[in-house]
Amino acid sequence: MILRDVQNEKDKRNIKINMVGIKSIEYPIVVLDRKFGTQNTVGKFDLFVDLPKDFRGTHMSRFVEVLERHHKKITPRSMESILNDMRDSLKADVAHIKVEFPYFIRKKAPISGSESFSSFKCSFIAMKDGTFDFVLGVKVPVMTVCPCSKEISDRGAHNQRAEVFVSVRMNSLVWIEEIIEYVEKSASAPIFSLLKREDEKFITEHSFDNPRFVEDLSREVVLLLQDDSRINWYRVEAISQESIHNHEAYACIEKE
Repeated sequence: MILRDVQNEKDKRNIKINMVGIKSIEYPIVVLDRKFGTQNTVGKFDLFVDLPKDFRGTHMSRFVEVLERHHKKITPRSMESILNDMRDSLKADVAHIKVEFPYFIRKKAPISGSESFSSFKCSFIAMKDGTFDFVLGVKVPVMTVCPCSKEISDRGAHNQRAEVFVSVRMNSLVWIEEIIEYVEKSASAPIFSLLKREDEKFITEHSFDNPRFVEDLSREVVLLLQDDSRINWYRVEAISQESIHNHEAYACIEKE
């Protein structure tokens, strides 16, 4: 029995589609880990290609077939081979991939040394046409203390959790852990999943001694990125979830 191949039929509307494919498919993946070599996690994928004006549809199942062939190791270097496979399998000129995944690091509390996992939201975004483009994204939660509040108050200062989104293009491997370290060094204090009383005392006092506006936080991160010769381009977004204001504070710096 021959089944009709509808998506391969000619389309007469004369309109090219820039991106067509599948979104938000979750798949188990293996990513590089600086300490342990690899780490198992779950990726949420967007996979797209372009579609010529005379093709009615693409073959959605082939995206999953490509993912099935490559999910056992998702790295900056493997992105290009995945994109090439998508272009070949779907007879496309341009391929796009985005994968978001939680990345886990064991962190020690500063005084007690108590260990716990911390989770960081990461992403790989890549595109291949004639050239290959890859962007690593890392979101890092930190703590900030308001310099103005500290200066004008007789007691204490307001503090809050902030999130820093760092995106980089690189000429050689930059570890996710390194981006996290850059951000945590730039904040009033890092945050932890597990803290004892002596750790809470240390973090509270350390953050009070290192107040940061979102402007300070974003600039401090950029100074560290600028000194890293492996990084060709960056964008840093800092968002402070203000504790005494009915808004969030925001700053963004992007290398031109």
